[in-house]
Amino acid sequence: MLKRKIDFYSDGLHLDGALYLPDDLRPGERRPAVVACSGYLGLNVIYPRLFAEPLTKAGYVVLGFDYRCNGESEGVPGRLLIEEQVRDITSGLTFIREQPQVDRERVALLGWGMGAGNVVELAARDERAKAVVALNGFYNGRAFLLARHGEEGFAALLARLEQDRIQRTMTGSGQFGDPYDTYPLDPDTRDEVEANLVPVQGFGPQTAFELLESLLVFDAQSLVDKIAPRPLFIGHGTHNKLHPFKDALSLFDKAEEPKTFYRIEGKHNDFMRLGHPVFERLTGVLVDWLAEQLNSPVARR
Repeated sequence: MLKRKIDFYSDGLHLDGALYLPDDLRPGERRPAVVACSGYLGLNVIYPRLFAEPLTKAGYVVLGFDYRCNGESEGVPGRLLIEEQVRDITSGLTFIREQPQVDRERVALLGWGMGAGNVVELAARDERAKAVVALNGFYNGRAFLLARHGEEGFAALLARLEQDRIQRTMTGSGQFGDPYDTYPLDPDTRDEVEANLVPVQGFGPQTAFELLESLLVFDAQSLVDKIAPRPLFIGHGTHNKLHPFKDALSLFDKAEEPKTFYRIEGKHNDFMRLGHPVFERLTGVLVDWLAEQLNSPVARR
């Protein structure tokens, strides 16, 4: 896999990223491409780069980048809003279609975790995405918050949000705090995050409580049917305690054909590493699915 450092702009903000290229790419050749999108607090060097390994080996060009306010990209560190991340992915889609190594009519979106909902929302509105992959995501913010916090905890969040709205209105800036106050992890996911993600430089800044406002209105489920007739692949861990398996099934039920559901025999991120058999099976299925949907002459597993 070859890596080329790139940058582009979204709403005038400079975003940092990388273009991952197949080793066998010939001068003047155009390949199908994938925009790989991170989840909550994600950085390009974590999961987008991880997915780039098997995808470039199969012949795809892959774009990975840091959302605004994350990593080396511009913006207020820790101010994470879903609607702004969707606009960043939109800009990434525009950027990759302009690259000389890319067939602009064969570009897919891949989203992980929160990024899975992001790519569903974007593809419902932007027909330039020719195929969509949503992995281990959540697709309705209010339902996610209720599931993670419970009724009493959710009511307390709403009360705190009202105070934050007042503070933002009267002073120009809101509250920042532990990134998992709003987005609490289950014990298994927390163990993986602390062991493998926290050590990554730039991961996990204090996060704006304004994210809660963004989550409350996020509803990719209500839009998923608009992706058709373009193909949708939904993959979800059967033992995922962070984002419930039933929510992915609900998304699949609301989607129109053509659609594919893949049961990942794992939790949320316990298998996310090269060489893990669950990750290898998942990416093998994805390579074959993308080759079929994009009609691409790339390697199949």
